[in-house]
Amino acid sequence: MIKNRHNTIATILVLLFGCVLFFIATDGFRAFTAETARVNQLMEEKPVFPDVTLEDNKGRKYPISEFEDKYIFITFLYTSCATVCPQLEMNMAQVYDLLPRKYIGEDIVFLSISFDPTRDDPATLETYREAFNSDGETWRMARIPNQAELDSLLEKFGVIVIPDGLGNFTHNSAFYLVDKKGRLIDVMDYTEIEEAAAKVTSILENEAGV
Repeated sequence: MIKNRHNTIATILVLLFGCVLFFIATDGFRAFTAETARVNQLMEEKPVFPDVTLEDNKGRKYPISEFEDKYIFITFLYTSCATVCPQLEMNMAQVYDLLPRKYIGEDIVFLSISFDPTRDDPATLETYREAFNSDGETWRMARIPNQAELDSLLEKFGVIVIPDGLGNFTHNSAFYLVDKKGRLIDVMDYTEIEEAAAKVTSILENEAGV
């Protein structure tokens, strides 16, 4: 009987210890994966878009303040990607089409940023723009030529980019929403198209007092 009691106590201690480890590993039960934990942290920190110089599909160079007083709906990609990036951009196009026209260009712009600036020059970005029927104005394709500036942005926004040595990258993918002050306010699942469009529309309508 004493042995059974000891076994019971030991089992309880193992379970408690396991719960503590699970709590720590899942960021307080809020995250079951590293990606979810990363998004949770971003939502708490709400980092500001760093000072970088963008070069778009038309070869124009400007800071992020080009879009001052507008929300920015962002994706990160590289044009040589044959896996998730085409789907990411097709989904972005659907979000674009689902938003009320009156907000496009006036209150929100779309921006696809390449993390492969060496290969993704303006001409390549222009070809990519055409493939997804973006207008190059309210939805632009851009790169950040300065690698240090690019790295700073990727780090602040929790974008993981790992080169495989063969010209490809392993990377996470999401929709990122930056507010009118340049602060990241949401990271959305890129596969949840209607949900993302509804969330952005709600934000725009609330600000407009609709």
